[in-house]
Amino acid sequence: MTSYPLFDVRVSTPTLELRGATDDLLGELAHLVRAGKTHADPPPYDDPISLYEPDPDLRVAKWMRSIWRGRGNVEPAKWRLYFVVVVDGRPVGMQDLIGVDFAALGTVTSFSWLSVDERGRGLGHEMRAAMLHLAFEGLGAKEASSDAFVDNHGSNSISRALGYEPNGSDWATRLGEPGLLNRWRLTRANWEQHRRNDINLHNIESCQTYLPLTQNSH
Repeated sequence: MTSYPLFDVRVSTPTLELRGATDDLLGELAHLVRAGKTHADPPPYDDPISLYEPDPDLRVAKWMRSIWRGRGNVEPAKWRLYFVVVVDGRPVGMQDLIGVDFAALGTVTSFSWLSVDERGRGLGHEMRAAMLHLAFEGLGAKEASSDAFVDNHGSNSISRALGYEPNGSDWATRLGEPGLLNRWRLTRANWEQHRRNDINLHNIESCQTYLPLTQNSH
């Protein structure tokens, strides 16, 4: 048990774990952020984001500060669980679960990155599947959304494979330039068709206590 029970929330699959992003785990990830292992071509992130900071040490500092700020913002309108993706004992990326008006609507979205050295092995799909299992099975979500630039073929393929349906498009900037986004929507009924029996949830009771999951909480 940590001093902050949400750090103890964990999701395990046959190939990876999502572990609550403690400062110790973030410290183990920092060398990947510093080395630019979060980058991809074409750029996958919309502005503003610390991962586009060109100075390596400042990039790590901004990245850490953004996570600290996000941890402390726990409101019915928006909350965020940060997870470090661990494969064979090695932290290799992050997978976040974000509640969006969850108490009223039961809706979530997500954010993730995976070290360039680990891509192409299906881990991105597995990370998202683990996060969705926590959202739908663990927290009772009604719907999940995702978006990705149209040229982010990896993220769009994962959404399609996991049962998300196209939900229009939008615009965002990346590195100051406009880019078109695909929007995706996964209903609970569609998730049920793809749900797995080999994903396990651990210590999720603290979510009921420390997150505003219902309209009379927090």
